[in-house]
Amino acid sequence: MSAWLLDPAYWNWWLLGVVLMAIEAIVPGFFFLWMGVAALLVGLLLTLLPMAWTYQVMLFAVLSVGSIVAWRLRLRRHPTQTQDSLLNRRGHQYVGRVFTLEAPVVNGYGKIRVDDSTWKVAVNQDCPAGARLRIVGADGVILKGMVES
Repeated sequence: MSAWLLDPAYWNWWLLGVVLMAIEAIVPGFFFLWMGVAALLVGLLLTLLPMAWTYQVMLFAVLSVGSIVAWRLRLRRHPTQTQDSLLNRRGHQYVGRVFTLEAPVVNGYGKIRVDDSTWKVAVNQDCPAGARLRIVGADGVILKGMVES
């Protein structure tokens, strides 16, 4: 049994590669995939070139780290494009729209009603409830507004 663990054959690496890819499918983090690819490559190289288990593990580590770093660099240079760049950035979707103040602006902050929710809004001047605000930006969950004249 210990000889099997210390001298892994090519199919051990292929099995490890499949298991790592299955882990990626269950718990997405997008680095188990590249470790799985590295394991499959070690298994492929082992079929062509026999090597000691220490070199196999070193090759797996180098290929894993190298493929993860290469993928991260590629994503940094070529980010994934979406059809809706404001998806999951709800506050930014309201920029340019005009709303009516629900609560007066006191000390620079008030509240507006947007559809079925209430948003905190930061304005550079105090104004009464009912004033019209144009949203010019968003900072986290606080909208930035300007009084419409």
